[in-house]
Amino acid sequence: MAHFMDVHEGFVGVSKDELAKAHDADLAIESEEGVHFEHAWVDPESGKAFCLSTGPDKEAVLRVHERSGHPTAEIYELAVEV
Repeated sequence: MAHFMDVHEGFVGVSKDELAKAHDADLAIESEEGVHFEHAWVDPESGKAFCLSTGPDKEAVLRVHERSGHPTAEIYELAVEV
């Protein structure tokens, strides 16, 4: 499985509970695409949220995010790890 990091916009002022709710929406359907969302972070000041996931490909990760209500066009495969 490949690892991916995606970046979302529009999360200004989001609390830990609100981030958890968005993350839970991904978790609820992730298995349908063979994806697992491992962690999520947010910078409520800039409004940027970040998700670390594993999955078969970038498109599967994007489909989960689209279906759960927070699509993104910014996703990166993390191909090199130390």
